[in-house]
Amino acid sequence: MDQSRVLLWVKAEPFIVGALQVPPPPKFSLHYLRKIANYVRTRATEGAFPRLYWSTWRHIACGKLQLAKDLAWLYFEIFDNLSLRTPEERLEWSEILSNCMTEDEVEKQRNQLSVDTLQFLLFLYIQQLNKISLRTSLIGEEWPSPRSRPQSPSLTERPSCHNKNWNDYCHQAFVCDHLSDLLELLLDPGQLNVSFHSTHSSVLSREAILALSFLIEGTVSRTRKVYPLHELALWQPLHADSGFSKISKTFSFYKLEAWLRACLTANPFGPSACLKSGKKLAWAQQVEGATRRAKIACNAHLAPQVHQMVVMSQVYKQTLAKSSDTLVGAHIRVHRCNESFIYLLSPLRSVTIEKCRNSTFVLGPVETALHLQDCEDLKVIAVCHRLSISSTTGCTFHVMTPSRPLILSGNQNVTFAPFHTHYPMLEDHMARTGLATVPNYWDNPMVVCRESDTGVFRLLPPCEFYVFIIPFEMEGDTTEIPGGLPSAYQKVLAQRERKIQIWQKTVKEAQLTKALETRGVVEEGAH
Repeated sequence: MDQSRVLLWVKAEPFIVGALQVPPPPKFSLHYLRKIANYVRTRATEGAFPRLYWSTWRHIACGKLQLAKDLAWLYFEIFDNLSLRTPEERLEWSEILSNCMTEDEVEKQRNQLSVDTLQFLLFLYIQQLNKISLRTSLIGEEWPSPRSRPQSPSLTERPSCHNKNWNDYCHQAFVCDHLSDLLELLLDPGQLNVSFHSTHSSVLSREAILALSFLIEGTVSRTRKVYPLHELALWQPLHADSGFSKISKTFSFYKLEAWLRACLTANPFGPSACLKSGKKLAWAQQVEGATRRAKIACNAHLAPQVHQMVVMSQVYKQTLAKSSDTLVGAHIRVHRCNESFIYLLSPLRSVTIEKCRNSTFVLGPVETALHLQDCEDLKVIAVCHRLSISSTTGCTFHVMTPSRPLILSGNQNVTFAPFHTHYPMLEDHMARTGLATVPNYWDNPMVVCRESDTGVFRLLPPCEFYVFIIPFEMEGDTTEIPGGLPSAYQKVLAQRERKIQIWQKTVKEAQLTKALETRGVVEEGAH
């Protein structure tokens, strides 16, 4: 088969959701990952290969890489969240954790979790996406950066800083630049020379190509069906190109690498394609007198369900509310939206909010990651699997989340508060994304970057707490905040309610005229 008929591309989701928006630990370098790759294969009977168990990864990460246990779990859990699990399985896991009474019980349950070892090695390697290199720093791409600034200037003064996690050209360039290293990580130790490099006779197993499908997929020209890499590489007409030998059941390292390089092209379902050829949506109308027109694009008409994206930009002084099939399971990027109220009330795959200010975001359940970057004075209300924030100032997060919120670098005046709203389909949407009400770690954030300290955030005092009402009618069964409120916050609401009832009773018993009653309400409000 002619090579030109096969198109391969780098998948977007591992980078959008899987690459943490922070420089990786120094010992995630290729040198150490090669050592880990060799180590796990020699410990196959000890829960290291072909499945890597949490207990073994904890031993490697904490004992050999000197990572803190919380950080070791963070990377393990992020990757595990990318795996194909049904919502029912995710809810069952939440129930198991919520029944644990001690940290030891939690650890015992975690010890039963395992991930695909080779895919996990690739996942650790792609954390280098956000590594700050001296070369790019010198040519001005990554320095100066808002992350390293002690003060937070206004959003309009900040330098442009592209988000690599949402840049599919960066994804493709990263894989092409490091393809040899990625393939060498997948080689059996016997296929490497003494310096951990491949030789001309090195061969890759079918399991290695299956692991590489974590990052690469493709299609055959003139068809819409998307295939994982291993299915294309093992397809009979492509054996000569992909280097597969039916006798040894292995791939020639150099033939496979050459075939991959020849076939890799731009992601037809990536963010760039969504902006270039995606369908333009008229969800937000231009405000009279506004100089910017809202730009909203989606690729739902072109992309399979698992690749759907919606990109929103420049929503200004508007209220935008949507519950739509276009949003269901989609990766959402919201960029440069100011002084607006944005309601996206559908089950979402991931959400990234960048360079927005003075706005309120109310989101449907986010199955994987909710990330904010370079934002000011936002209120964000969401149920999400994971929240991470970097370079934010004066933002408040009303969240329900089964993992600790991640405070990355450059944040100031962050407030965390309990999730405090509901809409009729909320519990149904939570069930569809596998998100439960417990465990809920909204009040236990994790400071990931050394430059930050616990002083960058606060928990909202109960006296400042009010519930949020979503002002739209929808069909559905949810009539209250799922899981209720923490007792301290519920107590404040009850006290306010009692004061209102006492005042109403007093007014009724006093038999005031309308004028005096109105005056009393005004004076009470003034106090």
